[in-house]
Amino acid sequence: MASLPSDTRLPLLSAAMAAFLCILWGANTVAIKFSLSGLGPFTAAAVRFAISTFILWTWACLSGEPLRPAPGHLRPLVVNSLLFTFQLALVYVGFTLTQASRGALLTNLQPFFLLFLAHFFLSGDRITWLKLIGLILGFSGAACVFLDRPGGGESFMAGDLLLLVSTFIWACSAAYTKHLVRSISSVQIVFYQLLFSIPLFALGVPVWDAPMVTEITAEIVAAILFQAVLTTAFAFVAWTRLMHTYGAVALHSFVFLIPVSGVLLAGLLLDEPIGIMIVLALVLIVAGIFTVQLGQHREVAGLLQRRGS
Repeated sequence: MASLPSDTRLPLLSAAMAAFLCILWGANTVAIKFSLSGLGPFTAAAVRFAISTFILWTWACLSGEPLRPAPGHLRPLVVNSLLFTFQLALVYVGFTLTQASRGALLTNLQPFFLLFLAHFFLSGDRITWLKLIGLILGFSGAACVFLDRPGGGESFMAGDLLLLVSTFIWACSAAYTKHLVRSISSVQIVFYQLLFSIPLFALGVPVWDAPMVTEITAEIVAAILFQAVLTTAFAFVAWTRLMHTYGAVALHSFVFLIPVSGVLLAGLLLDEPIGIMIVLALVLIVAGIFTVQLGQHREVAGLLQRRGS
């Protein structure tokens, strides 16, 4: 297991930044829906990641962060980018067929899928009783999303399933990334994810996007810039720095804000109906996140206690 910070408490400003970043990621589902109102899904993804790649490249050059992969690292970076591209392709197509609030819930099942995969494929990560309870709560929330069938249920079902599959692929990618970060910097991993995805999304434009652009408004431009600048480039750099300083355990205490902000903002900005089943799904998923985190905190506390004895 990787080294852990001796104190998982965050100073007020760092805690506020972690909360802000999670709210940004929650708002990302709303921004995707806004961008898809005028752009095809592959067009929107290609534009977003082209902008993000340029920003990350500029930041790496200014900060002296090396981007050139070491010998033997290019192949795993390509594999990781293929997983990333396939996952995001399903996300963007899925959001054309379902609501942002539902997507905010389904995409936040990733920690539960990752926990399940880690139990079998990553040494040192095991499902305890608390984590098992968290898994049951989280997937019960997913069941509530699928049981909620407002008007247009057929379309929502297709979109919901695409997002569920994309979330599982995201968990697979995250498990693979846990293996990569042992030898490759997180900056290189994200940079090449974005870079290699651009031509792949561009190739999909003439096949899937008909038309590429239906309209360009200030809201659509703002939505693309929000995704590219804030939730991809800025959030990654800021979260990585917080992670290096305080560790994952402290930061994960804030991830419950992602589904909460996603559902609330979908209702406020997109005027989506937030029914009782969606509220119940949100409660169950957030409760599952808290329960899993409690199990992780207990494991970390036990490890620190053993190290100190």
